[in-house]
Amino acid sequence: MVDDGIRLWEIARDTHVLDVNSSYAYVLWCHDFAETSIVAESAGNPVGFVTGYRRPDQPNVLMVWQVAVDADQRGAGIAARMLTDLFTRAQTAGVTCLHTTISPDNVGSQRLFAAAAEQLGLDIRSESLFDADVFPDAHQPEDLYILSRG
Repeated sequence: MVDDGIRLWEIARDTHVLDVNSSYAYVLWCHDFAETSIVAESAGNPVGFVTGYRRPDQPNVLMVWQVAVDADQRGAGIAARMLTDLFTRAQTAGVTCLHTTISPDNVGSQRLFAAAAEQLGLDIRSESLFDADVFPDAHQPEDLYILSRG
């Protein structure tokens, strides 16, 4: 999956909404967190991804960092399918919940994770995590979304 790193960076950049990390970060992510991430392909080329990691203090939690799909592939359910496939795969390694952060104005991501929770038979709830004042720039606050059973 390391070879996908640059393409993941391009997909993230082209969304014009994600916080884009360095290209090195995506290559490193593909190397170190391949088991907790997933890439969607079309005709052998990456068209979407979900990056995640297991929380060191809660190894049963899969923390989803970024979800992105190429503009010409959106609306086909790729993001939801990647989330459900990744969570299903992670369950074999002991993962029982999924966490992510979403800013209050990102209704699309809120709907995506609600749909994934429904497909997986999980409950979903949110709580405040990071206020805007903890960021050095004009970043929105981030709420923690928790998908779990019961």
